[in-house]
Amino acid sequence: MYYRNVSFLISHIFLMLFIYLFIEHRYSKVKTAGICFLAFLALGITDYLQFNVLADNFLSCAVLTVFQILVTQLTSLLISKKRDSRALFMSLSASNYVIAGGVTATILHIWTGSMFITMAGSIAVHAGILAILYVRIREIWIRYQDRESMQGWWKLCLIPVFFYCGFSSLVYFPYTLEDNPQNIPSVILFILTMFISYVVVLRYLQSESERFGIYWKNVFFSSYIKGLEGQYCLVEQTERNLKILRHDMRHYFGIIDSLLEQGEYDEIRKLIEHVNAISDENKIIKYCDNLITNSILSHLLERAHKSGVYVQTEVSVPRELPFNDYEFAAVIANLLENAIRCAEEFEVKEKRVQAKIDCAADHVLIHVQNEYEKEILFDAHTGFPRSRAGHGHGLGMQSVQAFSDKIGGNIGCYCEAGIFHMMLFAKI
Repeated sequence: MYYRNVSFLISHIFLMLFIYLFIEHRYSKVKTAGICFLAFLALGITDYLQFNVLADNFLSCAVLTVFQILVTQLTSLLISKKRDSRALFMSLSASNYVIAGGVTATILHIWTGSMFITMAGSIAVHAGILAILYVRIREIWIRYQDRESMQGWWKLCLIPVFFYCGFSSLVYFPYTLEDNPQNIPSVILFILTMFISYVVVLRYLQSESERFGIYWKNVFFSSYIKGLEGQYCLVEQTERNLKILRHDMRHYFGIIDSLLEQGEYDEIRKLIEHVNAISDENKIIKYCDNLITNSILSHLLERAHKSGVYVQTEVSVPRELPFNDYEFAAVIANLLENAIRCAEEFEVKEKRVQAKIDCAADHVLIHVQNEYEKEILFDAHTGFPRSRAGHGHGLGMQSVQAFSDKIGGNIGCYCEAGIFHMMLFAKI
């Protein structure tokens, strides 16, 4: 009984360490550690009641076991920055990891009967698993907790649940491993299967994440190249028109001389206005000093013009930015493209979009607004508009959220008087 009390106490210590280290914290380190310690005390007290006071009462032990499961999973949700299925997946997985250490203690106790070897081996296995996972997957896992695009974690939670049930049936219920030591090889293989399964799942998620990132980079660079191609064609056309204008200027000068002799000053003014109009038509529009942002804006505004959408812009973006130029331009492209697409659907109403982009030394502000006809549906989880196109769409807003999180910004949207507003603000 003493061995079992100490073994479970060690397992609970490492369980709380797993949860503390592998979940992104909502609170300060001290407060989070305090919550984990209180959970550890609750688990320790219930273990004492199960093994020493109520050992013969099956119903009471079952209730206490359910209570321990709830304490463990609720602790992870309580301290997690994002209280969702990813935190639950981590705490369920932590329960499986510590079982491996507990099973090791049981096997060593069966083989050696030595309390010292049993506890030392258990601590060594617990610490070894924790150290390996901390070095190999913690950074990957924390990164996944920051991503809004990662979905389907409720289904993944079934993996640790079934592993836990499998462990319980082999090691604890209805017969313990001490009662059936012939199950030891099966238990060891089961532990190895669990670790291999987790490695495969996490590697798959990592490859999918990388593929997702590469896809969106390709989409962005395609838009960027189209913007550069559009600007190049515009420059070529402007050069041709200006050559024609320079060629025709001598004729215009002749006309002006003739009109001066006749005193037709009004006609001269009209001719000058005509020449100015031609010059304005061939003027290359420069929205800002940043080349990447300017290219994306040129491409999007050309598309808006072809669709009959008037985009009123107020842009101030310097040549050098304190963050990645491409990521910033991709945010502008996503927000502006959504607004233009919404305005394109209008049949009678004037198609108008307003965009203010202000990037200074101490802040960045993006404010895009557009009228809308159809009701905008908001996602209860993200607070952003939900795409009507179904699964696989609406990822642009997730990209915007990721950029906002990266620079420590705030992003929000709201509807007011028939106008949809999307704003991103961050202090630099």
